[in-house]
Amino acid sequence: MYRGNRLLITGVVAFMLLSAAACSGRPEHVVDRDGNSYKAIQIGSMIWTGKNLDVAHYRNGDPIPEVTDPEKWAMLTTGAWCYNDNKQENGTSYGKLYNWYAVNDPRGLAPKGWHVASDAEWSALGDVLGGTENAGGALKASRLWKEQNSQDDNKSGFEALPAGARRDSDGRFMQPGEYSRLWSATEAASKSAWCRSLGYFDAALRRGKANKNTGFSVRCVKD
Repeated sequence: MYRGNRLLITGVVAFMLLSAAACSGRPEHVVDRDGNSYKAIQIGSMIWTGKNLDVAHYRNGDPIPEVTDPEKWAMLTTGAWCYNDNKQENGTSYGKLYNWYAVNDPRGLAPKGWHVASDAEWSALGDVLGGTENAGGALKASRLWKEQNSQDDNKSGFEALPAGARRDSDGRFMQPGEYSRLWSATEAASKSAWCRSLGYFDAALRRGKANKNTGFSVRCVKD
């Protein structure tokens, strides 16, 4: 009788532990349509990808065009991506740059079960990390930036890197090393959308608007 009770209790405890793990567990990685793996990090109540998006296909499998020509880039009104300076080695370090048309395409840019961060989610992230004047320091990686200041501690694990950007007006590049520009999924006006900016010179996370054919990095949030 005692042995039977002990076995029953042991089974109940094991079930409770497994149930708790399932309820409290957090995904460690997410995989995109092309098989690229991203670390998943929890900041506050949200789970973010731990590096910039690097996918070349929409979620349904359709290819996203790579556009290298600067004049063609500046004229785009449909989704596209590029490497900074059209160099694949920059993609290895920083991921791809996307225009906002790719971000907003109904075929889906983010991995299944995820979405490109909204303007409200970026604002909430800044609040969790000490406000707009300090959040950038908690987000910035401790490598590849032109300079590091005393507030750059990457305490969030977000690993924001200075991927640079691609200009909307002429398709020229802002070289890596000094700035990180990141899209939100939120439209600001007919030709612009909300975004975030980090610079090498301070710890701020700045909110702004950019034209939709600008090339920025992308981070995703779990649904």
